[in-house]
Amino acid sequence: MVVPVFRASVASFHPLFDSLCTRLSTNSSLPKNSRLLPFASSELNPVQSRPELSFCVGTHFIPHPNKVERGGEDAFFVSCYNGGVIAVADGVSGWAEQNVDPSLFSRELMANASYFVEDVEVNYDPQILIQKAHAATSSVGSATVIVAMLERNGILKVASVGDCGLRIIRKGQITFSSSPQEHYFDCPYQLSSEAVGQTYLDAMVTTVELIEGDTIVMGSDGLFDNVFDHEIVSMTTRFIDVSEAAKALANLARSHSTDSNFDSPYTMEARAKGFDVPMWKKILGMKLKGGKLDDITVIVSQVVNSHAVSIS
Repeated sequence: MVVPVFRASVASFHPLFDSLCTRLSTNSSLPKNSRLLPFASSELNPVQSRPELSFCVGTHFIPHPNKVERGGEDAFFVSCYNGGVIAVADGVSGWAEQNVDPSLFSRELMANASYFVEDVEVNYDPQILIQKAHAATSSVGSATVIVAMLERNGILKVASVGDCGLRIIRKGQITFSSSPQEHYFDCPYQLSSEAVGQTYLDAMVTTVELIEGDTIVMGSDGLFDNVFDHEIVSMTTRFIDVSEAAKALANLARSHSTDSNFDSPYTMEARAKGFDVPMWKKILGMKLKGGKLDDITVIVSQVVNSHAVSIS
């Protein structure tokens, strides 16, 4: 089936948005802490020996084919604060079996993260941002989450709970790859409304130094379960525009997810964990194949010199 793609002129914690890349948000009608456009600074601090860095961001979201009418269960936000903040949350679909809309938790979590991003207690720490956003979320459900915050000096701080992922690409090579956290195969760590879930203390925290020209690809597992790292590198080097790169990666993930003959990262991991076709099929040379249908969220961010970016 053809999955519709939703577009809008501003970013939001709600997932139905794609392909945004702007230089500076000057829209004063947006409330404080919820200005969600990419960004740039027009001045350099003369005492710094290196240029100030920021993100130019493109996003694209495609819902699961069976969840189009509900808008899917992923959520994300992009903030212009400091060097920039990008985040993705993936609602755990198992809650639907209890008549709970899995999207409510992930969307509220991202809305709260957007609200607290400039909070003095957060102090530009993604792990603390996760803590405060989770504590303020009252919806029933659970979600995996990843948050990355870029400081103007090029230091990227990343905190993640579960299997949303991030790749850093430099000169055509992946220099950093986040690692998924799982209890067992296909059961990731997750923040939850229940006391038995994980908390910000379980987050995997990483600090990476970035340079101008680096590309960051962030996404829900709908991307990384269906697209190999070499394909991610190929797409981001093929498309200079981050919006086009995000769209291309999301469309590639969607294509792979519906291909029953594609040997996807998801099915390769499944086989490695002992999940495969029955023995009689193995004897006939068959094996578990296919992509994984899921919501697909992709955020592509290019690290740019804030001073060199024109303001419009």
